[in-house]
Amino acid sequence: MLSAEDNEILTRVGPGTPMGELLRRYWMPAALSEELPSAGGDPVRVRLLGEDLVAFRDLNGRIGLIQENCPHRGASLWFGRNEGSSAAPSAAADGACGLRCPYHGWQFDVDGRCIDMPSEPASSSFKERVQARAYPVHESGGVVWAYLGPRETMTPFRDFGTDSLAPEHVMAGKTFSPCNWVQAMEGNLDTSHISWLHQYDAISELPDDGTDKPGYNSVETSWRIWRHDRAPRLEVHDDWYGYRYAGIRTSPNGHTHVRITGFCVPNVTTVAAIPYRGRLSMFVPVDDENCLRYNLVAQKIGDMHGYGSGGNLFDVRNFPYAPQTRQGIRPRQWTAENDYLIDREAQRTQNFTGISDFNSQDLMATESMGPIYDRSQEHLGTSDRAVIRMRRILIGAAKALAENGTPPPALAEDGHDFTTFRSAEKILEPGEDWRILGTDDDPLVREELLARRSTASGQA
Repeated sequence: MLSAEDNEILTRVGPGTPMGELLRRYWMPAALSEELPSAGGDPVRVRLLGEDLVAFRDLNGRIGLIQENCPHRGASLWFGRNEGSSAAPSAAADGACGLRCPYHGWQFDVDGRCIDMPSEPASSSFKERVQARAYPVHESGGVVWAYLGPRETMTPFRDFGTDSLAPEHVMAGKTFSPCNWVQAMEGNLDTSHISWLHQYDAISELPDDGTDKPGYNSVETSWRIWRHDRAPRLEVHDDWYGYRYAGIRTSPNGHTHVRITGFCVPNVTTVAAIPYRGRLSMFVPVDDENCLRYNLVAQKIGDMHGYGSGGNLFDVRNFPYAPQTRQGIRPRQWTAENDYLIDREAQRTQNFTGISDFNSQDLMATESMGPIYDRSQEHLGTSDRAVIRMRRILIGAAKALAENGTPPPALAEDGHDFTTFRSAEKILEPGEDWRILGTDDDPLVREELLARRSTASGQA
């Protein structure tokens, strides 16, 4: 359990809070690129780390993220006009363009500068002394990222692979969740719940397809293993970005199966997949009591040998769940207001929860705790080791920054390669060390990286 004081440090994200200041040292998803599809298009409201902002793509195609309230008298700039200057209102030929406040016509560019103040005398230099709060942005992998920290401490963008991702492989989506970001993220760092929360009765009907043996098993075999061994042993291995951990289970045929998930400080996870994975899940605080769950492809896994073919978690037979929406703003049909459409008869006869949507099973669990769970009431077990480690890392980093100015961990300026952040899943060979799976020391990863380089050199 946590003390009430540490729970406050862990969960509060507003300006001036220890965790809020820590999070502001990292580039955070602020919006999806598809929310700002065209130059001069409609602005988008953004609430991030407790701040109300507005994002827009100006007539030159540049993206701005500025305070929502106009610095003049506080009217919302979301209602503003995205246009050129008064000299060229429908074009940006003079380079001056931005959001114009609907109240008095003051106009602000993507850097927050007031570029036009038509309600004041033309001879006035007042506009040169007015600045809207604006934050740097970086567009990558279908996401608009923002840096909300001090300019003097801004570090380069952490590229997990999205900067070089081919357009046809870009995929990003987000889901709103009315609960604190940490309890949402804890679900991704909890491998044991897949043996309970997501279980369904028809797993017992899945035949042994011959992949319950050392090597890369099928997804159907994974489901059989998760149901067979419902009390995994956890091992946590620290690394420069945070850690990876393995949920270790014994398969029906007596082999050792590992499900390896990674945590990158402060809010990035990559959940286990066959053979390994470069997809990220990020838990972004809207404010203390709400968050957005971003999912995006960071790097395309080629899977030369087809180990992950049919590797979608939802592609098994008899899977009684609703189709998954993977891209864009994901609508919420299953919510607390309708009790996640729980079907008690289905709970008795089909699946463990009676909730038909896989993702909504997770959302039910984390949202039903309340907006901010009081962790001083917890009773933690051995299956919570990864969650405990994440909390200690974050609280320690927040305290160190607040008390001593210690730089946060896992920043891009440290020279680390974030494209090496991957997860994995496999039935181990005798004597095989799970810690190398999915890393650059994994023979399978080496083979694919070599093939990529050969393809790239051949195309050059």
